[in-house]
Amino acid sequence: MSDIALTPGAARAYHLDHEPHPENGTALGFWLYLMSDCLIFAALFATWGVLGRSYAGGPGGAELFDLKLVAINTAFLLLSSITFGFAMLQNQQGKKGGTLGWLAVTGVFGLCFLGVELYEFAHLIHVGATPQSSAAMSAFFTLVGTHGLHVTFGCIWLVVLMIQIAQHGLTRENKRRLMCLSMFWHFLDVVWIGVFTFVYLMGVL
Repeated sequence: MSDIALTPGAARAYHLDHEPHPENGTALGFWLYLMSDCLIFAALFATWGVLGRSYAGGPGGAELFDLKLVAINTAFLLLSSITFGFAMLQNQQGKKGGTLGWLAVTGVFGLCFLGVELYEFAHLIHVGATPQSSAAMSAFFTLVGTHGLHVTFGCIWLVVLMIQIAQHGLTRENKRRLMCLSMFWHFLDVVWIGVFTFVYLMGVL
């Protein structure tokens, strides 16, 4: 039977006397989401593996990719993962200001990564290496662009979470959300290492 009072004329009280989220339920659900995202990126990596050399007679990766620029961009994303780790340490210590500060630094590194990626896309399109120019470039823009979209949504999520922490503090709910965003952010770093290795490094060989 429901615990809600149904006395005639009495105000209905819709209050839960227990935590609606089962212990570790959110973490399990988010891991399932990340596994589905792994399947998406696995398909995109497989597509690149098949089409990565099909430049339709145009310039290949050695002529198109600027490894120095990509290395700088990789450093931005890896540093953002480190600063997110610092934010989690501050969160564990219950330090709201320190958590927000390191999250802000993480967001700056994320935006720097997106800025460099957009610059690279604009340069490639300027020299004629568009998604329509060859199968390889179609696979490249789809894979790298999908990762970039994930980072974009991660930055939006980061800003929203910072607002929630600023308003309500390090509540149990915000700690849970912070944990999920941490898993998502580190997952994107792992995927980018794969992109840097298989798309850029092997693409210039």
